[in-house]
Amino acid sequence: MRRKKIIPLILLVSFLAVTFYIPWKKAFIFTEQRSENPMRYFVPISKEQTFQIRYVHSIHLTDVIETYEVMEDLQIGLLSMQYEDVAIGLPSYAEEGETLTIENGLYTLTYDENMIDSFVLFIGDIDAELAFRYLGDEIDLKQHLIRGKSYKFHIQRLSFYQMLKGVNLNG
Repeated sequence: MRRKKIIPLILLVSFLAVTFYIPWKKAFIFTEQRSENPMRYFVPISKEQTFQIRYVHSIHLTDVIETYEVMEDLQIGLLSMQYEDVAIGLPSYAEEGETLTIENGLYTLTYDENMIDSFVLFIGDIDAELAFRYLGDEIDLKQHLIRGKSYKFHIQRLSFYQMLKGVNLNG
């Protein structure tokens, strides 16, 4: 009789332990670089697959909005970049695989197929805005991440355990 109770208990505990460590939830990940104990910050991904990074250009002091898409294979697709001024770091022409439109003084550079696995984002120690936009919310990255540090940005599936160890930027 006792054996009949122990086997289901062992199976239940094993099932819970395995599901605790299996990566299942897609998330945007910001992993601190050049650190022995890197902090990991994340934003859970729901059904919406597009997101934006908005920053103030350090020379022009105008907004630049980069729009991305989460791909099925967890790659990042660069869709477009919008800005008001050209010159330092902001192109005035389109290269192969790109289209540049200008409407009401706003430049929009769109990309045909520009896929990447990750990119490094530097959080400068200057008072210029840097924000992550998703689901209508804007997260101030300078408020949540450490200024003067670099972060690898990528998309990954996280286990419940990994989510507990990281910092959820959505609260």
